[in-house]
Amino acid sequence: MKMNTKKIEFSDIVDASQRISEYIHHTPVLTCHELDRKVGAHIYLKCENLQKAGAFKIRGACNATLSLKLSGYNGSLATHSSGNHGAALALAARQQGMKAHIVMPKNSNKAKYDAIIHYGGTVTLCGPLLTDRDHTLADI
Repeated sequence: MKMNTKKIEFSDIVDASQRISEYIHHTPVLTCHELDRKVGAHIYLKCENLQKAGAFKIRGACNATLSLKLSGYNGSLATHSSGNHGAALALAARQQGMKAHIVMPKNSNKAKYDAIIHYGGTVTLCGPLLTDRDHTLADI
C-alpha cells in the first residue's frame, strides 16, 4: 500500500472542518475548577463522548468518506476496527450512500459490534490478532 506523504497544512485542517461540519455535532469544551485545583493547571475537557457514533473518530471517517465522494468515488469502504472507528466509518458511509465493511476481532465488545450494525455496517469477524484483521480485510 502506498502511503500519502503530502505535508498537511493548516488550510487542509480548515477545509476538513468545513467539509464535515454538517455531519458532526459541535461538542462542548468544559472545565472543572476542582480538577484544575487538584492538578494545579487549567484543564479543558472536549466532550467527544457526545459526538455522533460516540467518539471523535467520526470526524476522520466523515472527512475521508466525503473526500472520496468529492473525488468521484462511490463504491464500498472497508476497514478493521474493534469498535469506535468501525462505527464511525459505518455511519459516515451511510450518510454518503456507501456501504461499509468492517472486520472485527471475535472478542470485540458486543455493544460496539451492535453499533456498527445499527449504523448500517457489514461486520466480518476474525481472530484476535492484528494479522488476523489484516488477512481478513485483504480478503474482503
